[in-house]
Amino acid sequence: MIDEETVLDCLRQVYDPELGINIVDLGLIYSVEVEEKRVRVAMTTTTRACPLNSYLRDAAVAAIRQRVSPQTEVQVDIVWDPPWNPAMMSEKARQQLGW
Repeated sequence: MIDEETVLDCLRQVYDPELGINIVDLGLIYSVEVEEKRVRVAMTTTTRACPLNSYLRDAAVAAIRQRVSPQTEVQVDIVWDPPWNPAMMSEKARQQLGW
């Protein structure tokens, strides 16, 4: 069975193509819920107008699907509350951006 940390490891393989930083370190992942046959992730993007919303959501689903059974439901929701801000990034992401 997959757990929250494994899901986060999967999501670390998904990179924002504009910044070259994974979505976990960018602070885009708000929550991960794992049940026996279901994985649900709430995530955001850096702005509501981000043209990569669908791409990042689909990439997140695909990354998780690589580690779960075909019978497991994978749901990734894009949410806007709270709005993302740079303070949500990990120290590693800030260093990569030279902050």
